[in-house]
Amino acid sequence: MLDLKFIRENPDAVKDNCRKKHTDPDKIDTILELDTQRRAIIIEVEELKNRRNTVSQEVAQRKKAGEDAEDLIVQTREVGDRIKALDDQLRDVDSALTDVMLWIPNMAHESVPVGEDANDNVEVRRHGVCAEKGTNVDHLQIAAGLGILDFERGSKVTGAGFGFYVGKGARLERALINFFLDTNTTARGYREIMPPMVANADSMRGTAQLPKSAEDMYYMEKDELYLIPTAEVPITNYHRDDMLSVDALPIKFAGYSACFRREAGSYGKDTRGFLRVHQFNKVELVKFTTPETSYDELELLVSDVEHLLQQLGLTYRVLSLCTGDMTFGGSKTYDLEVWSPGEQRWLEVSSCTNFEDFQARRSNIRFKPDPKAKPQFVHTLNGSGLATSRIMVALLETYQNSDGSVSIPECLVPYTGFEVITAQN
Repeated sequence: MLDLKFIRENPDAVKDNCRKKHTDPDKIDTILELDTQRRAIIIEVEELKNRRNTVSQEVAQRKKAGEDAEDLIVQTREVGDRIKALDDQLRDVDSALTDVMLWIPNMAHESVPVGEDANDNVEVRRHGVCAEKGTNVDHLQIAAGLGILDFERGSKVTGAGFGFYVGKGARLERALINFFLDTNTTARGYREIMPPMVANADSMRGTAQLPKSAEDMYYMEKDELYLIPTAEVPITNYHRDDMLSVDALPIKFAGYSACFRREAGSYGKDTRGFLRVHQFNKVELVKFTTPETSYDELELLVSDVEHLLQQLGLTYRVLSLCTGDMTFGGSKTYDLEVWSPGEQRWLEVSSCTNFEDFQARRSNIRFKPDPKAKPQFVHTLNGSGLATSRIMVALLETYQNSDGSVSIPECLVPYTGFEVITAQN
């Protein structure tokens, strides 16, 4: 959530940012109108309270002098009734104001390229060589030949967009998760955390999934809980309403979870195999930092993800997302994409985002620069480190051998216990 004072003082800049992020800028006018009403009510209430205090003193003086004070008592009662009515009105205005502000996207950082969509993203760097397709087949054909993934039965048991990992496919998936967790915690300084895989509406609002992305989430109406679309939600909300010690910052968490997404807005997009699924596994990296260090921490976050990709031996590139392709809550985002030899295209495997104080303001996560200072909101960051589904696609297609078997990257062998997957395994 943006600071109301910032919106009040910079309405044109906020409207321009809304347009760049494909959001209705007219809501800013609504916010300004409600803010004007709110401030007028507060002023009137303060004036009435002062009037009531003055009259109450006059009543006391008259009574002390033995004089009739009934007319002043009536005035006091009328003023009290008016204050109560205004308090009720203020609650309604505050509620309406909050509802509208929840729909205003975060301000894009000045370094973010301006653009309409993914075509305007800027490649920052790439690592490795993009293999030509050659005799390689795609991950679905490879997996079918090896008997390690089964989307047909996943569709039968649950529905489209769900699959089974089978045999060494399941072992490889588990190896990826453990490798990501171990590397991020032992080599990159994150603290492991295992979060709940459901969250309440307050948590979803805190990280800006609500109200913007309500249609993309699975909701359990009876329990008023959501299946999490990413571990970002529970891990960030771990510190909701907390006052953090400045000495503890940055706080860095790495947590595994399954992720659930209805992908309500993805109709018409490629849904083959693991290219787009409704349930997938991911290790999430979350940081809480001071405002002064958050952009340095963003670059470090990206390097942490790159380290994983380099260990896996995958070709990848880093993109700086343009304003039109950024998330609703992000100030700056880097996407990391791996090369898929079978698909002959790039596949996104991680988005690393600095939200500045957008999520912290919604979640009330603060710190004091020093004991006597006024509390400030922390900056929050997160990124996938990594999501496994498209990594699995790239691994199968990159490490496929001429006989149809798939070799295991050296870094994963201690976790899998085998070096190759063959049709006989």
